Amino acid sequence: MQIRYKPRRGLLGTIFQVEILQGMGLTLKRLFSRPITRQYPDERPRIRPGFRGQHALVRDPATGDCKCVGCMRCAMVCPSRCIRIRSHKDKEPGSRRMIDCYRIEALRCVYCGFCEEVCPVNAIVLTEVFEYSSCDRTSLYFTKEQLLSNWDRFAAQLDMPVDAYVNPFWRPRGLAERDLPAPKRLPVPPEWSGEQQVVGRQWQRHLPPEHA
Repeated sequence: MQIRYKPRRGLLGTIFQVEILQGMGLTLKRLFSRPITRQYPDERPRIRPGFRGQHALVRDPATGDCKCVGCMRCAMVCPSRCIRIRSHKDKEPGSRRMIDCYRIEALRCVYCGFCEEVCPVNAIVLTEVFEYSSCDRTSLYFTKEQLLSNWDRFAAQLDMPVDAYVNPFWRPRGLAERDLPAPKRLPVPPEWSGEQQVVGRQWQRHLPPEHA
């Protein structure tokens, strides 16, 4: 990702609070610009790769259950503490932890995507689904079964095989491939890979011509 630091503020900038004047200037500029109205739902927005929408637990095609191994990394890294996990481990040697309860309180989630980045097996994902409003608060307390159902609905609407889907947050940015666990060594869209990661409104100018 390209990080650009602004110049150090001088004495005059401190006295006259240049940032406040710049913000007021931007507000004044937008005040007289033409508004853009999207005729939703007839005109739907184009969802970019890596959009952080509805939560889901990825279903393992081999077992039919979620891929979660109960490492608790997502719950520990979550800044809003909206993830609750209960698990147990069978007495058989070599068995992995089984998930008894996985709950996400979507109303508290800040959609930072940290849970996706730290998961070593890519079990949790914020899908590109953005239409899931509800008038009932309890329906936004996702249980393990609801999270798996969210994944099933999302996978059914993909225009690609579900095995080929890769969420950009599954591949942490700024880390060499050799430093990643095997499940996270995944191909991602060009705008999310290596030095070509660019943020802001001009991101599309930095793409190769075939991806623009």
